[in-house]
Amino acid sequence: MAEKEGGGEDNTVAEIEKKITEAFEVFDHECNQTVDVREIGSIVRSLGCYPTEAQLHELLAEVEEEEPTGYIHLQKFLPVMTRVLVERSYQPTPEDVLLHAFEALDVNKCGYLTKEELVKYMTEEGEPFTQEEMEDMLSAALDPETNTMRYKDYITLMIVDDV
Repeated sequence: MAEKEGGGEDNTVAEIEKKITEAFEVFDHECNQTVDVREIGSIVRSLGCYPTEAQLHELLAEVEEEEPTGYIHLQKFLPVMTRVLVERSYQPTPEDVLLHAFEALDVNKCGYLTKEELVKYMTEEGEPFTQEEMEDMLSAALDPETNTMRYKDYITLMIVDDV
């Protein structure tokens, strides 16, 4: 990706900053180089980073103004997010780890989880899903005919190809 000779690294940083700015601008509805603080998670994920909620709150603490306004400015977001992308922070969980996690939940070893099991695990265990996150997952994951999630198929949908 980056050439190591004659400014190649600078070009890579410039490309990363351009990518961040473009993602930020999608959510900058007022065209004033600010976005609603609630959009930051979507922007970060659109850039191929998958922080936990705790990591996202740490990131927000870095980019918020001294007196939080509810908005994030591009000038504060850009250097922090550039560092995150250069350091390849918040990488997605590897496929084999996801598979192992779903297999551990599948006590009957049948290759799928029911809607009820998914809702229980995703809302009552660990870092619970919000209602909206749960609805999004169920709409993408569940087979409408059987109301089950074949987790190997779902993992294939979730995996982000590294470009």
